[in-house]
Amino acid sequence: MSGDQEAAAVAEAVDEVVEVVEAEIVEDELLPATLQRAGQPAPRPLVDRHTILYPGEEVPTDADAPAYTRTDFEVSAATADRLRDKAAPANTNRNYSSQRKNFAEWCEAMGRVARPCTTATYVEWVAGLIAREMAPNTIRTYMSGVRTWMPEDRRPGTAEARGMLAEYRKDWGRRNRVRKAPAITDAMLRAMVDTCDLRTPAGLRDRCALLVGRGALNRRIELADLDIGDVEVEDAGVDLWIAYSKTDQEGKGESTFVPADPADPRYDPVAAVRGWLDCLHRMRVYDGPLMRALTSRGRLQNRAAATVRGDYVTGDALNDWVRHRAYLAGLPAWHLVTSHGLRRGGAQEIADAGGDPTQQGRWKPGSATVKREYLDRAQSRSQNPWHQVQAARRGRGAEAR
Repeated sequence: MSGDQEAAAVAEAVDEVVEVVEAEIVEDELLPATLQRAGQPAPRPLVDRHTILYPGEEVPTDADAPAYTRTDFEVSAATADRLRDKAAPANTNRNYSSQRKNFAEWCEAMGRVARPCTTATYVEWVAGLIAREMAPNTIRTYMSGVRTWMPEDRRPGTAEARGMLAEYRKDWGRRNRVRKAPAITDAMLRAMVDTCDLRTPAGLRDRCALLVGRGALNRRIELADLDIGDVEVEDAGVDLWIAYSKTDQEGKGESTFVPADPADPRYDPVAAVRGWLDCLHRMRVYDGPLMRALTSRGRLQNRAAATVRGDYVTGDALNDWVRHRAYLAGLPAWHLVTSHGLRRGGAQEIADAGGDPTQQGRWKPGSATVKREYLDRAQSRSQNPWHQVQAARRGRGAEAR
């Protein structure tokens, strides 16, 4: 071995000894130590203020993280279509698209980043909606549409925006009283049913919609989405399976029973449903939507390719049917009547009779809306002090006689 070779071997041996010595001379509190190859960065710890370590558990690092590939993030075309089309109702998707587009255009005009936006941008945008004097509920919907558009871990704060909206709501409420569709009372309902010619498909359909809608306290979309298979008719009443509702976002489904009213078959929900089902069967319709669009001659409209909902009618169509019956019945302010009046009128009649419409109308248990709009109102009316005055007057009149 030459001199140069010997010198190189000695130097290599010294380096090995130094590496071993340096690896072993480690402070106890820094153990365990990890040898790193020259030029490699040390693994970064993966902890934040929410991390919880059990006794003896090592601090996780990015070296422990799985190695993801594109496969871990990609979904199939069928799943992508389902996410786009079924993540929310069609109306909600359209509204969110419009709201997000408007927000993006506003950000571009203001020279701000739209996605993900900062809290300051979000607050400034909400302040602009308030300055336009939009309805508070509309602003809240816009806020939700834009905020859910942001990545989950980079969504703007809402405390400031919600605070501004709360103050604005107070002032807006004083200046703008929201007028709701009038409640359809029992007398109004009977007058509207009386306009239904039961010799025609339209008359049979509209009577069914009126009596079932009020009996089940249906939201209009619940009534529009009913399938023939969701309806079971027996002498005691009609059992409706509401597959999806505003308070059942997961689609678990719920049964609602509408009792029969045999005193007068014309106003009996059982007779109304049977009459309309018989009419559909004569048209050779045995499944699919219960509520159907009809031509002026009483024939089924072919809507399968005409609208997004296909053969299912829209909530606006139900409003048109109900309003038309109010018009034919000569009701005051018939132009304000909507299908929601069936729900309001039925719930109020139940509350006035001392009942609770919560379960029948599929409100959430303890609903503040039911308490405020129906139960408290019924109690206030029944305990009105003028009832005592009238009773006293009747007593004095009886004594005078």
